[in-house]
Amino acid sequence: MEDTVKDMWATRPRRPRRGRKVAGVAAGIGQRYGIDPVVPRVLFAVLTFYGGAGLLFYVLGWLLLPEEDDEVSPVEALAGKGRSATSPFFTVVLCASLIPLFAWFLDKDFGGFFGLVACAVLVYALHRGRAHLGRVPEPPAQSAPEHPSAVDYAAHTVPVYVPEPPMSSPVQPELADQAPRTTPPEWDPLGAAPFAWDLPEPSRPEPEAERPVPAKRSKAGLVTVGVSLLAVGGLVLAGPTLGDWVSVPHVIGVVLGIVGIGMFLGSFRRGGRGLIGLAAPLAALGIAMTVVWPDGFEGGGMGDLRAQPTTLAQVQPEYVRNVGSVELDLTALTEKTGTVKTRAAIDVGDVTVVVPATADVVVRCEAGLGDVRCLTEGRGGSSPMVDVTDYGPDGPGGLRIELHAEATGPGSVEVTRG
Repeated sequence: MEDTVKDMWATRPRRPRRGRKVAGVAAGIGQRYGIDPVVPRVLFAVLTFYGGAGLLFYVLGWLLLPEEDDEVSPVEALAGKGRSATSPFFTVVLCASLIPLFAWFLDKDFGGFFGLVACAVLVYALHRGRAHLGRVPEPPAQSAPEHPSAVDYAAHTVPVYVPEPPMSSPVQPELADQAPRTTPPEWDPLGAAPFAWDLPEPSRPEPEAERPVPAKRSKAGLVTVGVSLLAVGGLVLAGPTLGDWVSVPHVIGVVLGIVGIGMFLGSFRRGGRGLIGLAAPLAALGIAMTVVWPDGFEGGGMGDLRAQPTTLAQVQPEYVRNVGSVELDLTALTEKTGTVKTRAAIDVGDVTVVVPATADVVVRCEAGLGDVRCLTEGRGGSSPMVDVTDYGPDGPGGLRIELHAEATGPGSVEVTRG
């Protein structure tokens, strides 16, 4: 293993200037190991969501991999070991960016270490399996010294006169070609036509070039999709046994992991590129399910929900919609005393609740992404949340309303007095 690590460093990729998207780390890896640069780019993006490991490894590659025309990497140039096109100031900025990246990485608990181990294993396996298939980068040619190290004494020697040999009279080439032929050519092996022996040899037909054999199409995509379907079916069947673990985000994560492995293994056989079209929407959906809708979708359907109960008994425990709007008006309640507790929630859309002017209200307003205006307070942005306790203009006493108004995804929440 030690020899492999030394060889990895000695033959590490060089970042090309052409075909790069940012710093050329993925393009250099693709050239070094003979794979499509799209594969390492997708892996960097996927592993970024595992505690920032992908972004951390990309910045390290930027610092440790030299460009194709540089003598050394930016870090080595900063230490005075050679020349690099990256300026020392920018190298220091990249080194400083590692501090928040490491902090983000260490703050992600198991996910960060999982991404770190995955990156290390993939790089090691890639070098072990394809180090001989790619193009080994060569350092730039060293320029010749300006001053010679030794004096060229041959330029100052006196030439010695050497007498020329006597002229000989060989047969001139054009006369030699005109000399009569004494042996039959290949087209007249029996010597039946000596009068035509001076004719040139007939040209032989050139052999037809062999047609290239069409490359076999890789079955990596088909096999990966099949394994993904089997995995989904197995998780569905194991749902009663595994319990709450089998959720939509977990299933998406398992399928995305299988697709990533299929893309990585398919790159060895020039296949699996079509899986990118499956991995991209899966990754977007997985991010949405874990960041925007961490608690999953509600079971309330779609459309607008409007409710105006007139008694405490008519107030439902919750008013829920998936997409649309929820409007709850509690100003028509006839009771002036008592306690009512309810919840108004939506996944995507708006929640509006109107409470009586003199009721004692204890309310929590929150949204996944958007604005919340909760009686006397309001916030906006990502995951805003406000807790308010307001007894109204008449002070404590009378009807008490305990309310939870939320939009689990993008939307707005508003609670006002009527």
